[in-house]
Amino acid sequence: QVQLVESGGGLVQTGDSLRLSCVGSGRTFSRLSMGWFRQAPGKDREFVATISYHSANTYYIDSVKGRFTISRDNAKNTVYLQMNSLKPDDTANYYCVAGALGVTAQEMTSMDDRYLDIWGQGTLVTVSP
Repeated sequence: QVQLVESGGGLVQTGDSLRLSCVGSGRTFSRLSMGWFRQAPGKDREFVATISYHSANTYYIDSVKGRFTISRDNAKNTVYLQMNSLKPDDTANYYCVAGALGVTAQEMTSMDDRYLDIWGQGTLVTVSP
């Protein structure tokens, strides 16, 4: 069973950058598609970015394209989210999510709970105007 621990959140100003990290335990990490999802206060959760187990495929919600980059280092059991040009609308709790074994990064973007197997505890990102 994979467990996920996120870090890197904080309070920043508009235009700043942050890098979120998610360290996974367990021997199957390198075989799983991974993703970052977020939920702002009073809003529904949404997918932000997903990455295939071999890093060949990545997907982004339109609002972060060109600003955020998801990557992973399977040797370190770690997935990253580099966030540049942050905006107040990016303020949210960010969650690292492992897809169920065999689920693709594209399938994870549907946010179907059957595909989203393991969630981290979340890390808060606050972007001030």
